[in-house]
Amino acid sequence: MTKELIYSGKAKDLYTTEDDDVILSVYKDQATAFNGVKKEQIAGKGVLNNKISSFIFEKLNAAGVKTHFIKKVSETEQLNQKVTIIPLEVVLRNYTAGSFSKRFGVAEGIALPEPIVEFYYKNDDLDDPFINDEHVKFLDIANDAQIAYLKEETRRINALLVDWFQQIGLKLIDFKLEFGFDKDGNIILADEFSPDNCRLWDAQGHHMDKDVFRRGLGELTDVYEVVWQKLQALK
Repeated sequence: MTKELIYSGKAKDLYTTEDDDVILSVYKDQATAFNGVKKEQIAGKGVLNNKISSFIFEKLNAAGVKTHFIKKVSETEQLNQKVTIIPLEVVLRNYTAGSFSKRFGVAEGIALPEPIVEFYYKNDDLDDPFINDEHVKFLDIANDAQIAYLKEETRRINALLVDWFQQIGLKLIDFKLEFGFDKDGNIILADEFSPDNCRLWDAQGHHMDKDVFRRGLGELTDVYEVVWQKLQALK
């Protein structure tokens, strides 16, 4: 069977495999920001994101989180369960930063009393607008039980990630998750987890994530390599 391109995204290309229930995800060297307005090719980024995401997903699988991750098969490729993506970006915030700080006019880095979960409608043409539970139901994206599950599972994942990153001296500021329905209709974690879709600060408050690219703070791959090396202490 010749692999066929299913989807070409900003950070990954997805291909068919011999198994109809399995896809091949190929990580790109492309970096984008501001919904694709800023775009560059950065050599080595795909390799690092594949390493980091594979490592995190292996730990999440081992901790009992249901994910689409099967295994890493090359420097830039991994096998994933095929899912129907739920068109929501599920964002969890532990500290104020980014669009949250702009929206409410508050400084970055303020610890939130409780983590805040937000939904964004996954639609590039509409610039991924911020939406609430009622909007999610109106758009027929998810029902009450599914919305509750997405929030509960995101908070559970957050507790694991905060602990792991604390162990290696990094503060998990916020992150974005995507979920999908597997072939049996179960909601499982999909997409990736890398410095592309989270904010990580070190003890000195230095950005260890894609804000380095967004804000022109340095070399993206240098920062991602540091994150990767730190993660080795969790093996």
